[in-house]
Amino acid sequence: MFNSLAVVGAVLLLAGTLFVTTMYSSYYQVMSERLETQATTAASFLQSYATEQEYLSAARYYMTSNPSTPSNPSNPAETGNMELQFLDSDGHILMSSLLDAPRSSPGTLDIQAVLGNSETGAAQERVRTWSGPDPETGEHVMAVSAAVVYNGKVVGVTRLVTSLREMDRQMVYIIAVTTLVCAGVLVMVWLTNYYFIRSILEPVLRVTETAKRIAAGSYGIQMEKKSDDEMGQLTDAINDMSLKIDQAEKTQSEFISSVSHELRTPLTAINGWAETLYNGEVRDAEDVKKGMGIIVSEARRLTNMVEELLEFSRIEAGRFNLSVEPLDIVAELEDAVYTYREFFRRKGLELHYTEPEETFPTLTGDPERLRQVFCNLLDNAAKHGGSGKRIDTAIARDEDQVVITIRDYGPGIPAEELPHVKYKFYKGSSKARGSGIGLAVCDEIITRHEGTLDIDNAEGGGCIVTIHLPIRAQAAIEQKF
Repeated sequence: MFNSLAVVGAVLLLAGTLFVTTMYSSYYQVMSERLETQATTAASFLQSYATEQEYLSAARYYMTSNPSTPSNPSNPAETGNMELQFLDSDGHILMSSLLDAPRSSPGTLDIQAVLGNSETGAAQERVRTWSGPDPETGEHVMAVSAAVVYNGKVVGVTRLVTSLREMDRQMVYIIAVTTLVCAGVLVMVWLTNYYFIRSILEPVLRVTETAKRIAAGSYGIQMEKKSDDEMGQLTDAINDMSLKIDQAEKTQSEFISSVSHELRTPLTAINGWAETLYNGEVRDAEDVKKGMGIIVSEARRLTNMVEELLEFSRIEAGRFNLSVEPLDIVAELEDAVYTYREFFRRKGLELHYTEPEETFPTLTGDPERLRQVFCNLLDNAAKHGGSGKRIDTAIARDEDQVVITIRDYGPGIPAEELPHVKYKFYKGSSKARGSGIGLAVCDEIITRHEGTLDIDNAEGGGCIVTIHLPIRAQAAIEQKF
């Protein structure tokens, strides 16, 4: 702020100085030219008079008859501070418009410049202007001397002297006004800078400080919103970012804790039964079969969890790609159904599949990824809706779309949690095992196929997942992936 004020002050000082100097030079130039005109006019009138007597008579006649002379009572505006003098060739005052008695030579530079050479009598300069203190009164004056030349010699000098008191007064006034204007501008600049700092820089500094605190780990902190302008919008954005980072941090912590627990559980079961069987502590064939079944089941669950984590890491890193090829969507869904039907039957779950009545054209997509989606959704239905003892799945055609539904008859999903179930790491109030990223991965796969995945509560209870895939030509998917 002080640096800007210093720069503005320097500029104003320079501008004010130039302005005052220009005004003074202009006033001085105008007055000098005016006096030079009058002095040379008088000198020209007296050029033809050679003797001193003739010279004085002509000078007196000029003062009384010429309306432009300061002594003319008909022109009082020219009287007062201006004096017309007639000097001889030695520089002595012979006649004055203000004093009748002769006076000694003032000896100023203007007189010396126009007087003739002492040897030849020739004029050195025809006209000369001078300003400075009057030798007698000390008053600041301007004087213009013009040589009266006869036959190449200076026979006299006409001299006009005027007081610069009024001009000096005007210049003081101009300097004062200029100083006040510059001071006013400087004050306005200071007030503007102050307002700028208060209205812009201070909020920016608060935003910067808040951002630093967030970067240091103070997630969730909020800034006070003081306006609805751009700074207010920035404040809202910072606050929203802070809350989302805090939420993401908490979700990530919960995810790490949950994944650690989920990984530990199957590993514990596998390790426990493996050691038991290895040490020969179980000899009954049925118990051995049971133990091996647990190992296989837990190993499968562990594999699924690791696959989900790998898929999630690929999505986050931008390395998630589709292997696009022609596929039979019905066959892929039926493979998933047949894979889980016997597995669900052993758990006491009935998996009903409604075969389509119409045929479907060959689609373009990634069969492995789509089968992964179907298997994940079936497993999810059994995990969260298995209490209903039944899962229904069907595929149908709706004009230019394939519609796949998977429904369970469990407790359903709380209404307030429905908008968040597809978010990564989100588990809601469910106590079921899982990493919280399976649905997020499924949604990403379907989205990459230019389809949609919707989750809602079904009429009569339970949860229903609906997948829409376009039947239209999928050249866009091939080009993109």
